[in-house]
Amino acid sequence: MENLTLENAYTKLKERTPKSQAFIEESKEIIPGGVTANIKFFDPYPIVMESGKGAYLTDLDGNQYIDYLLSYGALMLGHGHPSISKAIHNQLEEDGTALFGTPHQLELQMGKKIQQYYPTMEMLRYTNSGTEATLLAIRMAYAFTGKYKIAKIEGHYHGGYNNVLLSVNPPVAEAGPEHEPKGIFESKGIEPEQAENTIVLPFNNLDACAEILKKNKDEIAAVMLEPVQSGFIPAEQSFMEGLRKITEELGILLIFDEVKTGFRMGIGGAQSVYGIKPDITTLGKVIGGGFPVGIIGGKKEIMMVSAPIAESDVFDSSTSTKSSAKDVLFHSGTYNGHPTILSAGLAVLNVLEQEMDQVMSNTEKLKNGISELFASKGIAMQTLGLGSIFNIIITEKDHVRNYRDLQESNFSLRKKIDFHLLNEGVYTKPLNRYSMSTAHGDKEINDTLEAFDRVLSNKI
Repeated sequence: MENLTLENAYTKLKERTPKSQAFIEESKEIIPGGVTANIKFFDPYPIVMESGKGAYLTDLDGNQYIDYLLSYGALMLGHGHPSISKAIHNQLEEDGTALFGTPHQLELQMGKKIQQYYPTMEMLRYTNSGTEATLLAIRMAYAFTGKYKIAKIEGHYHGGYNNVLLSVNPPVAEAGPEHEPKGIFESKGIEPEQAENTIVLPFNNLDACAEILKKNKDEIAAVMLEPVQSGFIPAEQSFMEGLRKITEELGILLIFDEVKTGFRMGIGGAQSVYGIKPDITTLGKVIGGGFPVGIIGGKKEIMMVSAPIAESDVFDSSTSTKSSAKDVLFHSGTYNGHPTILSAGLAVLNVLEQEMDQVMSNTEKLKNGISELFASKGIAMQTLGLGSIFNIIITEKDHVRNYRDLQESNFSLRKKIDFHLLNEGVYTKPLNRYSMSTAHGDKEINDTLEAFDRVLSNKI
């Protein structure tokens, strides 16, 4: 038995992954911080992967990991699923091109498939990421309502742009009272007035939300939230129902950001579980099958603000003297509705229609096994989450309802456990949530539980 310390975990990691360390050091000469997205970084350095197959990743040094990060939940069929590979090959072979730059059949085919499971999306548009979808949702809310402030929930993440990079992970001491959170910037380069244009609400506190919304009803275009915070802290049913009611009463749109929860809480996402009809929904991650994609959809009258009309093309110089572009919400993108990606997405949905129940069952099996192991070691914790996503929250609290409750958990112990698990071949970014896929079966679950048992048997 050894002491479970972060220092000895780091030492062991460096012994196992020298090529990753060398790669990151070299990358820093070309790429700021050595990573192409800040979320990929962690101390002492991120592990650099060389290949993936099924439920597994293999790093540059040949170490194999059971992958529970799954590209932050995007890979619900695991790595390299043959159905996706076949769909991509067939699309390229049959269409003769990866990109038309025109309307094409898969746009309509995927749209109808999405509407089967998300009937609130009466009309929809494609984007290139979940971030782009939420960005468009905000502009659409502005255009439809004529109001130009947005309300977001403390602790919720919607993408890396100025409107919503507030109070995602704020220091509680600086974040103001719980019933009236203060907007805290999460990045350099955000214009100071954004703190006035983005109003922060407390999660799972309906009375406080109602008071803030009533006070600002003439300025707020929409409330945007993750129905399950960070993919693992669920909204309470009464909160969701109350928020839907108050937004309708005040003429404020309700936007569900289901980029994380879409197809992971169930094939119909969080809105099917809660029975709530948002005005606008955004999707991403799972529906791309590992490729960049987003979808925004909602009520027809809202979505139609983006429908082009004659002389509304901002790029058509022939209409410059009589352009009506300002009368239409501009939305464009060379790769929107990319045929190769939509073919991959349709393949994903076809598999999930057959295997979703098994993924849910396996998720519960893993969660229960982890809970039993922690209990056997006398460590208070919760495997918190719904559907095929969960997180390990080490806490004495009976209920974790929001961002501030989460801050009371034992991050230090969780981080130590995560780094020791990396050395045991269980991968997620330290302190991140766990996502399951169709590729995670009994062997992976049993091997994972054995790794947890080895780690938790050390002196904590």
